[in-house]
Amino acid sequence: MHEPGAVWPAVIDHIRAQGVEAMEIWHRDTRLFMILEAADDFPRSVESPAKTADNARWELLMDRFQKRLRDAAPGEKWSPLIRIFHLAEHPGTREST
Repeated sequence: MHEPGAVWPAVIDHIRAQGVEAMEIWHRDTRLFMILEAADDFPRSVESPAKTADNARWELLMDRFQKRLRDAAPGEKWSPLIRIFHLAEHPGTREST
């Protein structure tokens, strides 16, 4: 369902209209991991009720594939993560090539 051309165009438009500049979703078993780059004013208001309706239908369709975390709030599907390590921030003893 997420291959290029398979996601409904209204859903792609909705994502971009909210200020999403780049997005990746990774999958393993019942877990999904999203990497999102967004504009400073994310999330923006959605301009079209039709796009909102299509997006809601898409979310309902995709909802069955993602298991919630035990401590998720009611209705919470995506939870922010805290980065605790980034290799580029650590100097090493070897020069990078």
